Amino acid sequence: MIKTEFLIVGQGITGTFLSWYFNRSKRAFVVIDHYDSSSSSQVAAGIINPVTGRRIVKTWMIDELLPFALNAYEEIGQHLGINTISKKTMIDFFPSVQMMSSFTERAHQDDYLKLSTDFSAFKEQFNYDFGFGEIEPCYLVNLKELLLFWRIELKRNNLLIEDNFDEKQLKVNENHVVYKDVYADKIIFCNGIYSSTNKFFRNLPFALNKGEALIIYSDKISEKYIYKKGITLVPIGKNLFWTGSSHEWNFTDNLPSKSFLEKTTGILSNWLRHPFEVVDHLASIRPATVERRPFVGMHPYFPSVGILNGMGTKGCSLSSYFAQQLVSHLTKN
Repeated sequence: MIKTEFLIVGQGITGTFLSWYFNRSKRAFVVIDHYDSSSSSQVAAGIINPVTGRRIVKTWMIDELLPFALNAYEEIGQHLGINTISKKTMIDFFPSVQMMSSFTERAHQDDYLKLSTDFSAFKEQFNYDFGFGEIEPCYLVNLKELLLFWRIELKRNNLLIEDNFDEKQLKVNENHVVYKDVYADKIIFCNGIYSSTNKFFRNLPFALNKGEALIIYSDKISEKYIYKKGITLVPIGKNLFWTGSSHEWNFTDNLPSKSFLEKTTGILSNWLRHPFEVVDHLASIRPATVERRPFVGMHPYFPSVGILNGMGTKGCSLSSYFAQQLVSHLTKN
């Protein structure tokens, strides 16, 4: 029998930060996770963007989240000996006169937005008619290495059970839970879309959506920036770029689709001035929520059962902050 304080289900970006903060607080925990290359954390580009939407408004809580996230990624990166986060400028190409006007208006009110003075700066790489603005700072999280290196550390310290979680094996009491041979004071679900069907949290207003992305190769695009024009183009090293992403609300599977491939390659062919090669096609289902706010806390009727989930497209900016909040709540009241 393994005895611990906290059993964490899932080691995506939320489970990683939750276990990191328990570790820093010197509290006992075990993580159960089955590696899935199509999970939302594995497929995501890792962008932290301070503005959002067609109205180009600040993302929720970003003034508080941005410095917290930067510090959190730098701390865990120093601990693991890897570079987990880099600062980028996003070049936002205007698809229409209306979007150019909206950006110009917002740029006078928002410190994250800046109008470009050199209209032709990217003409050798991209086709565009209405100019572009700059969004900074944006950050790019090295999700693949962060999740892998933290997983290695968990395994080295015997804190990871590599297995699919089976809800039928969970026994919940008021003051503890038992899962197979693990006895824990509390269990916390960080397992993405699977929380939307478990018996404790399936009544929460999840709004799952499917996203897809391509990995393309081009040696003609500068890797210094993130680029956006309807779709986003993100440098991931070695002249490779992550490009997407879609938001599909009605879907039947989590597989890459021919329609996305055709639509996105068509957009890229019109946008990029040089040939490119598609080297991979990714898809995943995100644990988004109706109100676009995460689910964080303990179950009202089962105090030994908790959740940290529902980050949607904002997992890289939200996870560290709310993981720390939940750990502070559970360990310091």
